[in-house]
Amino acid sequence: MSGPTLQDKYSLCPDATPANRFCLDFEAEAARFSRLPYQIIDVHSHVGGREASKIYRKAAELYGIGLTYSMTPLHQVEAVREVMGDRIRFIAVPDWRAEDKKHAMGYGFIESIRSFYDLGTRICKFWAAPRARDYAEEFGDPDFMALDAPHRLEAMEVAADLGMCFMAHIADPDTWFKTKYTDSSKYGTKRKQYEAFEMVLDRFKQPWIGAHFGGWPEDLIFLGDLLDRHDNLYLDASATKWIVREISEHPRDQIIEFLTRYKGRILFGSDIVSSDDHLEDSDEDNEMLKKASSHEEAFDLYASRYWALRTLWETDYAGESPIADPDLAMVDPQRHGELDAPQLRGMSLPDDLLKSFYHDGAMDLLDSWHQDQ
Repeated sequence: MSGPTLQDKYSLCPDATPANRFCLDFEAEAARFSRLPYQIIDVHSHVGGREASKIYRKAAELYGIGLTYSMTPLHQVEAVREVMGDRIRFIAVPDWRAEDKKHAMGYGFIESIRSFYDLGTRICKFWAAPRARDYAEEFGDPDFMALDAPHRLEAMEVAADLGMCFMAHIADPDTWFKTKYTDSSKYGTKRKQYEAFEMVLDRFKQPWIGAHFGGWPEDLIFLGDLLDRHDNLYLDASATKWIVREISEHPRDQIIEFLTRYKGRILFGSDIVSSDDHLEDSDEDNEMLKKASSHEEAFDLYASRYWALRTLWETDYAGESPIADPDLAMVDPQRHGELDAPQLRGMSLPDDLLKSFYHDGAMDLLDSWHQDQ
């Protein structure tokens, strides 16, 4: 397949940024990838901002993304749809920037699920990352963000009654459990994260998409057992830096074997976040909003994710990622700096497996849910 190859040699450039360590022209780079006979479906993104969504759309079109599922804030859905047209579908999420976050993440979300549904949304997202416990502490209720908390089960009942399928973020990278989550009395062990998840998988039989390779791309054996126990579970391969780092650590034959065994249940995703805040310097203390501060930087931020992911899945490239990965310095600050990146080892998926992963699996699972729009 085309795209970056083993022969390509990249190195840190003088004007390196976290999203473009090699100073690549990502628009020109897009032409190096194979022109696929189908459109790629990105089942996990966060497209927001009228102007930023125009930049995202350009990056998506260049890299062959024909349909994007996005966790767009409810109040931005219509504006983003005006830009994206039928190239986007939406996933119901709480308003994370609401003034009253406890209400927005609690019973307020139940109200917004119905509003999302009326706008055509057919997937409902439940975020239960370990760091949700930090929010819960702020709310004065340590169990508030638990996946099996009463108000969250009520939200699932509402979404289920509307005929929606579900997405869930369950766990975070192993690197975070080595650094951010060392207090297991507060955050629990990584395996502990899945207890409530398995309960709701059994209780709500519609399809569930486990975000970010189910939260454990580091452990394919665990994921295989989880998929075997729950035939309504699917995984998306989103969270670019995490996926590049950890998938590249597995031998190619193990990845091929896993994707073949669960063909149709592993779906492509990026976790790209677009925001109009990326188009200018922001004073807000929000790490996600500080990743870009101009149109050019925003384009590099979005396009770099698709470059890295298509390189990972389609090619035989073996070299550093063009995207800086702060987890390296977080785990080992003596060896790594803020612009360091892991090795990216291309998996060069067979054509039939790639088509299932990029397109057919998502179409088979999700398209019928939107036929009544």
